[in-house]
Amino acid sequence: MNITRSLSPVIDQVGVEERIARLQTRSIKTASKVFALKLALSMIDLTTLSGDDTPGKVRQLCAKARHLHNRLPGLPQVAAVCVYAPFVGIAKQQLAGSDIKVASVATAFPSGQSTLQVKLDETRFAVGEGADEVDMVISRGEFLRGNYHYVFDEIQSIKEACGTAHLKVILETGELSTLDNIRLASDIAMHAGADFIKTSTGKIQPAATLPVTLVMLEAIRDFYYATGRKIGMKPAGGISNAKLALQYLVVLRETLGEQWLTKDYFRFGASSLANDLLMQIVKQETGVYQSMDYFSKD
Repeated sequence: MNITRSLSPVIDQVGVEERIARLQTRSIKTASKVFALKLALSMIDLTTLSGDDTPGKVRQLCAKARHLHNRLPGLPQVAAVCVYAPFVGIAKQQLAGSDIKVASVATAFPSGQSTLQVKLDETRFAVGEGADEVDMVISRGEFLRGNYHYVFDEIQSIKEACGTAHLKVILETGELSTLDNIRLASDIAMHAGADFIKTSTGKIQPAATLPVTLVMLEAIRDFYYATGRKIGMKPAGGISNAKLALQYLVVLRETLGEQWLTKDYFRFGASSLANDLLMQIVKQETGVYQSMDYFSKD
């Protein structure tokens, strides 16, 4: 595939920001709010990606994923639990019998600074341990120096190493600097075989933003029109409250339509978001807020 800047359209940054400003004024009426809050909850990849992660911490996170709020019936389960590759086997065991997927970061997350062989070995290890999904990071240095074919080939190789596991490609948009770069990186990732495109590792600021997400969603829309293939989207990093999560759902619906309003095609990379969504659901259904003491800390 011949990859040049002409692969992607030039982005009108002012137009993107104006559209986001308009969409942020949209409100979700009370009758639909509980549905939207539960939908957002079902889209969460409950995540722990810290240097001090332990087997016990991963087990605790899996327990939370399975038991978000036992006193509140009718809650959906989160979409996935996301961990480092050495903890995939533990998470898989803890989540057995549920519909919750196990996701693993790979490819020298979060920097991506390693050899292709190391990245392939880590990906195969995670899948061999039972990962249903792999979240890889692109080589931003290669992208920024214009080596787009390197980025394409690397993603394609990781996709092959994933086998039947889904591949989420993290662009680390905070390091790509411009919306034009973000659009081009999105297009490269999708053409190379990504099942999802994802904004961020959560380790770099800025992480997910609504304008960046809109640009990536428009790339998904155009790719779908051109190929008929539906790609998922995962904003990650900095989405910690229900109000902001619902704004993301509004942008999603207005850009891609209702068929993308499912955990199969949209995820939130978050942990603290789950508690705020639970608080808002309790408020909508009972009329009162519960103390944060009623919710487990991540």
